[in-house]
Amino acid sequence: MDIYLASVLTNMTLIAFLALSAYLVLVVGEVSFGQQAFFGIGAYITASATALAGVHIFWGLLAGAIGGASFALLLGLLTIRLSGIYFAISTLCFAELLRFSLLHIRFAQNIDGRIIGPDGPEGFSNIRWIFENNYAVTDFLLLAVTCLIILLIVLFSLERSPIMLGARMVGDDPVLAQSQGLNPTYYRLSFIAFSGAVAGFGGGLFALFNTHIEPAMFGVMLGIHGLAYAIIGGCGSAIGPLLGVVLDIGLLESIRQLAAYRMIIFGGLVALLLVFRPEGIVSPRLVSRLKSRWRKRYL
Repeated sequence: MDIYLASVLTNMTLIAFLALSAYLVLVVGEVSFGQQAFFGIGAYITASATALAGVHIFWGLLAGAIGGASFALLLGLLTIRLSGIYFAISTLCFAELLRFSLLHIRFAQNIDGRIIGPDGPEGFSNIRWIFENNYAVTDFLLLAVTCLIILLIVLFSLERSPIMLGARMVGDDPVLAQSQGLNPTYYRLSFIAFSGAVAGFGGGLFALFNTHIEPAMFGVMLGIHGLAYAIIGGCGSAIGPLLGVVLDIGLLESIRQLAAYRMIIFGGLVALLLVFRPEGIVSPRLVSRLKSRWRKRYL
């Protein structure tokens, strides 16, 4: 496979984790502009664990996921009384606070003549896991895709469970959900923490693949794009955010001659989709209609 193509596909796979994390928050009826913060936290924790502590990649990625989930849960607890636009703004502020905090974290070390570790605005350099383990770009793509498939299996399994049904009810009408014996706060905190774990895990893979990360990589625009992918893809299924990623990164990378107009094209696509498909491409109604047709035909 061409190295450039493998790099683009790997980037799409990694950003898919961010989009899916935004999707999980949308399921419980909230909008988050701050998923990039957990993506960045996971990246720094995984990089520190593998490059400085020398732990196995599995434990490094697990630590990144736990770190992302912990900070997401903290955000959920701090904003437990907020909803709507107030919650969305608070997530943005929280994300920027974490990003600015990364600018002041410095504990880089000189290991074998290389400066390794976070060094404030200079970022985290020499994350050499893929080199030390002789991973080619295509090998890492396979690893990332495998992790994404496992996550999708988990999400598809959840779709058929009472947990996801309860979460969607909370997202549609918290008062009605509470009258049915559900605890909206429990569902909201659980899914926000889960979204942080997904973003943190994806951020860990992002750090390993890029070999250098810095706070500027986890700015507002990254979070907005992740949210946009989830919105235009739709919340009817986990497939929705993946379609959003393919539409932006996949489609626009295939017409690189228009790269200078990328944001204009992407903004136009979002506007058109919001007009003609306000619930996204894979909307809950579409999924429900497809399930009904499948039952009539095969059951």
